[in-house]
Amino acid sequence: MKDLFSNIKGDAFGGITAGIVALPLALAFGVSSGLGPSAGLYGAIFISFFAALFGGTSTQISGPTAPMTAVSMVIIAGIIAANDGDVNKALPVILTVFLLAGLMQVGLGILGLGKYIRYIPYPVVSGFMTAIGVIILITQILPSLGYYAKEDVQFVEQFKPQAEEIILDNILKEEAGEGILVLEDFKETISRAEKITGDDILRESKTLAGKEASGVLGALKVLPRALKNINWLELILALGTIFIIYGFKRITKAVPSTLVALIVMSGIAIGFGLNYRPIEEIPSGLPLPNLEIFTQFKLSSLTPYIFTALTLSLLGAIDSLLTSVVADNMTKTKHKPNKELVGQGIGNSIAAVFGGIPGAGATIRTVVNITSGGKTKLSGMIAGLLLFVILLGLGPIASKIPAAVLAGILVTVGIGVMDYKGLRAIPNLPKDVKIGPVKFSMEVVIMLTVLILSTFWNLVYAVGIGLVIASLMFMKKIGDLTAERSDVKPLKEEAWADEAGFPENLKEEVFIKHIKGPLFFGSTSDFQQLAAQIPKTAKTVVVRFDRMQYMDQSGLYALEDMLLDLRKNGVDFLFVDLLPQPRYLMERIDIIPDFVPEEHIFDTFEECMVWIKENIEDKH
Repeated sequence: MKDLFSNIKGDAFGGITAGIVALPLALAFGVSSGLGPSAGLYGAIFISFFAALFGGTSTQISGPTAPMTAVSMVIIAGIIAANDGDVNKALPVILTVFLLAGLMQVGLGILGLGKYIRYIPYPVVSGFMTAIGVIILITQILPSLGYYAKEDVQFVEQFKPQAEEIILDNILKEEAGEGILVLEDFKETISRAEKITGDDILRESKTLAGKEASGVLGALKVLPRALKNINWLELILALGTIFIIYGFKRITKAVPSTLVALIVMSGIAIGFGLNYRPIEEIPSGLPLPNLEIFTQFKLSSLTPYIFTALTLSLLGAIDSLLTSVVADNMTKTKHKPNKELVGQGIGNSIAAVFGGIPGAGATIRTVVNITSGGKTKLSGMIAGLLLFVILLGLGPIASKIPAAVLAGILVTVGIGVMDYKGLRAIPNLPKDVKIGPVKFSMEVVIMLTVLILSTFWNLVYAVGIGLVIASLMFMKKIGDLTAERSDVKPLKEEAWADEAGFPENLKEEVFIKHIKGPLFFGSTSDFQQLAAQIPKTAKTVVVRFDRMQYMDQSGLYALEDMLLDLRKNGVDFLFVDLLPQPRYLMERIDIIPDFVPEEHIFDTFEECMVWIKENIEDKH
């Protein structure tokens, strides 16, 4: 408890700043999910507070994130569609799925599975994150244009025949459930059909129209209609928001540009009395638990969504632990992955009970917290409390925010969440697979497969397929390499035979690192510990690549990060016996010659030792 209050001033400033950054994003993610802005705000409040309180990353700020919202959006739309388009009817099932996902995260942490998240290869993560960006970007085009399929009279009219068919089908199912033989008592069917009003048919038609226009494919289908029916006021509000978000960053980063855009554009819309579309009303007062989760619980209604809940929990785990790694790099600390999963699970579970959407560790908000002075769990708790105070005091004002402004914010989120590092690497990755006359990179194939399938089909299945392909290709490559060279030994420092004559007086100035076996997504964690092994007296590191036949993209970036960290401490590098495949990758991203010039690369250790004797002085 003493540690919790050891940095009150820094944590207060970090938490308040992170909370301010989180506010517009929480509202935007709530609207995007389909449950409304209050669901996003409730999620941000409870996840931020409880994930910080029980989690294993001191500086982590949690809440709704782009990946979690994108998956939640699909889940929510599917459950609503299965419940006749009635959100209120579907809500208990939706929140039960979110609650189950949170409990599963707690289970993952208790079982100690947090440490295995690192085995997800970079191309799968890269393709997934870029797909999230594309999904958010495309699905926000329609609200940015001020087009809502349910309000397009001509479009809705097309679905009336299908709506009547569904309504009649429901009547027949009701009668079958009551034991009525329709063909023998058709008058009862006619009697029930006559009670159906035009409003009932219109409501069902609107549900079908909304479903048709949902998701990436739906948005692209109705885009031509949207372009013919642009609401120019909504478009100007969205474009103004985007312009301020990017423009204000050039002036200063001390104040979150997203918040500035929200206040300025909302102020203009409200102040000038413009005829804009506001977001859904945010309920005032304390959030109340949705007890229907428990009172209306039916195992049969939840069973189809158990795998969906597991997927959501795994995604939240990956999302959170990736952010934890970013926090570790910035604070030079080490998070506790299993404890972090327990904390995230508790936060998501409580948020679900109160009607909030699920979330995870949020990278941008965590970075803002750290740079603003946050160091302990108190910062994340303060961020949640700030949002709670805003909910109680400013709920009615926040309800007047234009929907187009939140759409503009989400457009910038979609652009920002894409993995540009992975996309830029596509032309440079080695073409290691050949089918007929065509050669291509398998890592690029995995990335693009996950990207395309996630965007146009199913996020969950896309990641699964990407993992399967990556695993199969890895097993093939390792099998081929092992057949060529079977003396690969575990990672462990020990002098090799040709190092026997190394000068004793230079052993404090020079550290020799041996890399044995491939450097791939499963071994990067061990490799990242290299910096901790190096004595402070050593300002030259010799890296021996004799037995590292293969390096993948994850290994490449782990090596790059390690070189960056050591270079900051004034450490120079000498590479010995660098094999063709790793060298090719290093040249593609300029590790060679930017970090290691050609004159520091040696074919044998003997050549390297001659250079060391001539250039390294004995200082210790």
